[in-house]
Amino acid sequence: MPAHKYLTSRETAPPSGSGESSSTEVGHLLPNTIELNGTRPVSLFHHISNENLIGTLLAIFGNLLVSIAASIQKYSHVMLAGTKDSRPIYRSKAWWLGFLLTLLGEATVFVSYAFAPVALVAPLSAVSVVASSILGFIFLREKSKPKEFLGRYILVFLGCAFTVAGIYLFVTFGPNSHEQLNAENIIKHVIGWPYLLYLLLEIIAFCLLLYFYKQHNKNSFFVIILLVALLGSVTVITAKAVSGMLVVSIQGSLQISYPIFYIMLVCMVATVIFQATFLSQASCLYDSSLIACVNYILSTAFAIISGAIFYLEFNHEDVLHICMFVLGCAVCFLGVFMITKTKKKAMGFEPYVTMDMMQGIPTIHSKGWVVQPDYNGSFSYGTLVNSDNVAPTLAEAYPAAYAASDLKKD
Repeated sequence: MPAHKYLTSRETAPPSGSGESSSTEVGHLLPNTIELNGTRPVSLFHHISNENLIGTLLAIFGNLLVSIAASIQKYSHVMLAGTKDSRPIYRSKAWWLGFLLTLLGEATVFVSYAFAPVALVAPLSAVSVVASSILGFIFLREKSKPKEFLGRYILVFLGCAFTVAGIYLFVTFGPNSHEQLNAENIIKHVIGWPYLLYLLLEIIAFCLLLYFYKQHNKNSFFVIILLVALLGSVTVITAKAVSGMLVVSIQGSLQISYPIFYIMLVCMVATVIFQATFLSQASCLYDSSLIACVNYILSTAFAIISGAIFYLEFNHEDVLHICMFVLGCAVCFLGVFMITKTKKKAMGFEPYVTMDMMQGIPTIHSKGWVVQPDYNGSFSYGTLVNSDNVAPTLAEAYPAAYAASDLKKD
């Protein structure tokens, strides 16, 4: 039998050692099974179980809701900023609609963990990236000049195409295992030596990163995002455990009376809070599109690894399906990178103190204080000392011969 022979759906292999001829009926070739060196046929495509299908659809729907909610909230910000209305943003009906849709979307994604493996649900957050790009182009009218259209939006369209292709690949070839997540199974996974070893390595890595973050004041971008990704790997494990036990409880077998349920719930809430804290600090220091891209790639990779170790999601998968799944994730990562790379960076705004000059004398406060702040070697008057973004031409305009004390005297 030649290697890599494609079989039809009606083809059967003869028993080993029998002298009977094969009952193979030669018909049109379907690339759904493959026979390697006389071994039994291996299916190229999974028959997706009902549970996986439900979980996948819930995750897609939840991420779509999150992206729609973000667009609605951004639209409310834009509309409120374009008027003279001084109301706080949280009093806008559109903002509350976006907030409620966000809660509904996140709850839907949370429920999807009870039906589908982590390796399928975690990468599907790319759906929100694609949907946000489309909504931003159509609904929010985020358009560029004609000269920038080809350089920006063609790349976005290609990125969306790559992302959709990657989603199709990793959903088609992803793990098809489903386990009833009751308290006994969760405890069995927790005390398993593969996860205990992985958890030990993860704690050591997290402590080292946190040490550099705190003691050496290393506000490095990758340090912060790695901390978020490590916390996220614990979040998806605990979220799947809590969601699974809640679904089993609803089905009739009460699981919330076990202590492991509350342990997982506390770990899930704590890791989510710490993730939000680190991401909030990163958003103040770095560009949001860069954060979205790198955080998606690292968090998804760590989530897949942790799900494979904790829930043994790839134990019954062959090498072909695992390689195709990894290829799908890589294509999806490339698509997300192409989408976020073309995002317009927000122009940095630095508040300053307005100087009302009259005959060269700055305005004086009622208490006799001069409005002009101390120079302190910074070109950012009225703000914190930050000369990182100062162009070299500005630095040449202020020679080193003029000290801060001289400027005060003037």
